[in-house]
Amino acid sequence: MIRILPDFPPTVLAVACDGRVTREDYETVLIPAAEKVLAAHVRVSVYYEVSDGFEGFEPGAILDDLKVGMEHFPRWHRIAVVSDVAWLRGTVRAFGFLMPGRVKVFHLGEAAAAREWVSAV
Repeated sequence: MIRILPDFPPTVLAVACDGRVTREDYETVLIPAAEKVLAAHVRVSVYYEVSDGFEGFEPGAILDDLKVGMEHFPRWHRIAVVSDVAWLRGTVRAFGFLMPGRVKVFHLGEAAAAREWVSAV
């Protein structure tokens, strides 16, 4: 499941993932939220929080994630991934250099620091 997090600056797309993330989650929650913030701002940052209860992505969800990311590739400013899921942290660290802007990984206990970092101009 994906849900949009409140109380972030308008230039930050903030989401939290828990359980199994489905293609429907992307189509009904994440993509509309991303399109809304991207329509209003040239550069957008992402706060992506993944709980310990995260069970993984459906294959269709991964494709939708890549589509959204690549379609707006040069517009991403900062991406904060907040999680204690070891394989996810490792994957982001290994491939984060491929993303435009800055990518930084935080532990769940560092969520406040991640919010501050991703919200900086």
